[in-house]
Amino acid sequence: MKSRIGGNLLNAFCYLLAFLIIQFVMTLVGGTIWLMVKGEEFRTALEQAANGSLANDGTAMAVITAAASVVTIIVFMLFRWSPFSRTYLRSRPWGVLAWVFILTFGTVIPSEWLLEQLNVEMSEPMQHLFEEIMKSPAGYVAIGLLAPLAEEMVFRGAILRVLLKVFDRRWHWLPIAISAVMFGAVHGNIAQFIHASLLGLLLGWLYYRTGSIVPGVVLHWVNNSIAYVLFNLLPQTANNNLIDLFSGNQRAVWMSLGFSLCILLPSLFQLAIRMKRIEN
Repeated sequence: MKSRIGGNLLNAFCYLLAFLIIQFVMTLVGGTIWLMVKGEEFRTALEQAANGSLANDGTAMAVITAAASVVTIIVFMLFRWSPFSRTYLRSRPWGVLAWVFILTFGTVIPSEWLLEQLNVEMSEPMQHLFEEIMKSPAGYVAIGLLAPLAEEMVFRGAILRVLLKVFDRRWHWLPIAISAVMFGAVHGNIAQFIHASLLGLLLGWLYYRTGSIVPGVVLHWVNNSIAYVLFNLLPQTANNNLIDLFSGNQRAVWMSLGFSLCILLPSLFQLAIRMKRIEN
């Protein structure tokens, strides 16, 4: 029993390590190749890629990020670290997925409001990198489409899956919380750590209740898509607070928060009723 528990904990750590290694290697290799195509010598390209000189090139970072996600998906599928099955989709969970879609819209304003109350924001270099990627058309492919699938395979399909085997079902929130904190930590800054950790609790709950990453992929996709669309439609509000978004009207801020909760809470209730675990 102890050896099995230790083995599952080791697997969870190895999955996280594999994910981080893939990101690092793809950033280094992808950046080097990109700069060589631009005309740099190999040694110079390697040094610049290692020094993060591509942070100002949103298209390059978007392409590299997308490539890292593709490699992550392939590796985790080939080694079956995140088992792939169509069983859940065959159960026709369209009602669940529809409520997940709606739920995500209810998380946007409360999450932003909470970060403002905690007075946390991205560091300037991280914010700059984020903005450069979001400006690029390739940014949506990387952030909106591929990242949700890759990250759900890693943090729910692999890490949470094995952590749930370690703890008794009565303590299922503990592995969910652990995987959520891991998910938040890899984002590399306090603002995204808080947001991603809270989102990770929802994503983990969806996985625990259904045994599938599909609902989480939908939530993750909608969340990232909203961020991408808002950034490109309202770029002037990227670094502003909710009060600025509502032209200084505090009442509008409170109304938007209340409206969001009227979406969020009923969605959680509906999901709690509708979700059921589908065994592969």
